[in-house]
Amino acid sequence: MSGHSKWKTIKHRKSKEDAKRGKLFSKLTKAIIVAAKEGGGDPDQNIALANAIQKAKEFNMPKDNIKRAIKKGTGKVGGYELEKVVYEGYGPEGIAVIVETMTDNRKRTASEMRNIFAKHNGNLGSTGCVGWMFNRKGVISLKDGSYIDEDEILLLAIDAGADDVIIEKDYYEIYTEPTKLMKIKDFLIEKGLSPDSTEIILIPKNYKLLDESKTLKTLKLIDALNEQEDVQEIYTNFEIPDELMEKL
Repeated sequence: MSGHSKWKTIKHRKSKEDAKRGKLFSKLTKAIIVAAKEGGGDPDQNIALANAIQKAKEFNMPKDNIKRAIKKGTGKVGGYELEKVVYEGYGPEGIAVIVETMTDNRKRTASEMRNIFAKHNGNLGSTGCVGWMFNRKGVISLKDGSYIDEDEILLLAIDAGADDVIIEKDYYEIYTEPTKLMKIKDFLIEKGLSPDSTEIILIPKNYKLLDESKTLKTLKLIDALNEQEDVQEIYTNFEIPDELMEKL
């Protein structure tokens, strides 16, 4: 399993836990508001909004909540002001960490980020300190690739203009430049495929493999960051050992 795939599995489990506690709706709502504010209220023309809506639907957010969040983002109804703020820093063993937040109080969020990093043997750095270690990519996931031949999905991805295809046990991940993401998604749909998710993410240029003990320390930092209500996405360059994935 690739480094990104492992991390995606961990994040999905965390999202399910957040959903049970009712925390996830707040984060999903913020993501929709900010995406609509920055790119407009039409998901067909706004990749970030389309992705935010897709995630909201995945966790069964009511349609009325989604519509209301879009209206808040586009200024059609009143709402509190949110802005996207990205923090960069180092975790245990010097791993790179990028945290995307959406906040209505930049000073409060910065203070909390600094405290969380410090408490877990990390260090909040300046803008750009680790960003150069990542590439921004569009990724289209196809769950359960058993219904299509591997050679066929590779040829379709090449024809669509994708950069790479990662083949896992029960799904495919198609990587592309962010500007091509929606075009390639539409191409795959036209060919009869049903993408499970479409998003723009940060991919580490290189992964840092940690042993089990150090990985668990690092995951404590990630968990603490996830608990902060303003945090939307976390990207890191550490590799989770295969044997540990079975225990998590």
